[in-house]
Amino acid sequence: MIDQFELILPSFPSGCHLITHHIQAAVKDWPQQGLVNIFIRHTSAGLAITENADPTVREDLADALSWLAPQDPRRYRHHDEGPDDMPAHIKSALVGYSLTIPIRQGKMDLGTWQGICLCEFRNAGGRRKLTITVYS
Repeated sequence: MIDQFELILPSFPSGCHLITHHIQAAVKDWPQQGLVNIFIRHTSAGLAITENADPTVREDLADALSWLAPQDPRRYRHHDEGPDDMPAHIKSALVGYSLTIPIRQGKMDLGTWQGICLCEFRNAGGRRKLTITVYS
């Protein structure tokens, strides 16, 4: 069986933000076993699984990605939506747009210290839309 849900996240500032609880709440009835795919429908944000306890891990991840693709208009040809646009596209391509996680005993089978992060790469990205597909 396949179930699909749309989740519209609140607006987040630039950075990496834990959204595990938003995804858990969006799916009302988790199957005992299966898979969940989470897909972000944007090209300037991404999804990652990372440390869920120490927020400095997420801060360091955001800093590292900004080092790889800094907001420097002299580096890029694409400037249509401002100086944070092209670096955001690069970062989202590096981080990725989807995650697939096993479902075990009626919940996502994440490790003790793992959490799902929205990686917001725009200074003001707005509300982000996710498609959550549950396979049981």
